[in-house]
Amino acid sequence: MAHGAQNIMVVLSSPSGVGKTTITKKIQQKYQSFKISVSHTTRTPRSNEVDGVDYHFISRFKFEELIKKEKFYEYAKIFDNYYGTSKQSVDSTIKTNDIIFDIDWQGTKQLSKFKNLKLIKIFLIAKNKEELKNRLIKRNQNTKLEIDKRFKSFDEDIKHWSDYDYIIINDNLDSCFKQIESIILNYKKKFTFPQISQ
Repeated sequence: MAHGAQNIMVVLSSPSGVGKTTITKKIQQKYQSFKISVSHTTRTPRSNEVDGVDYHFISRFKFEELIKKEKFYEYAKIFDNYYGTSKQSVDSTIKTNDIIFDIDWQGTKQLSKFKNLKLIKIFLIAKNKEELKNRLIKRNQNTKLEIDKRFKSFDEDIKHWSDYDYIIINDNLDSCFKQIESIILNYKKKFTFPQISQ
């Protein structure tokens, strides 16, 4: 993969409801060098989601065709729907920008196979399972069945902590963001190129 020498890729993963999507958007808003990797999915759009901005919403048939053609760097089946990262999109974006991925542990494991990538892997967790369940209920985006599924997946998710470079408890959104921001800026300092502007 050809990419800009100073550009990095940040992976944010977490159990559902911990806040990775909110943090991802905050990073992009503050740092213009970062672009969010927009995944393809077979999931039905929520009422506030925009095709091409939040996800590329496609049919299961189309997704499986792209799998056969090896068009994804990573893909996973989560809660009965496919999610995947397009090779073409990433290869194009990394030439001029840093990229942030909002993906799960399955996708992270696949992406990690590409050893030439400057990849920072961060895993977010809630302080406990009850807090996680409260967040899932409060955000009012899922049915009770979906909440139960996501809650039960927590134990499987945390088995994969060892695949990540950093584990952060998101007990306070601002504090969590500052920790991630510090990790990113320190990582950029490792290179002799200019830092991303604040």
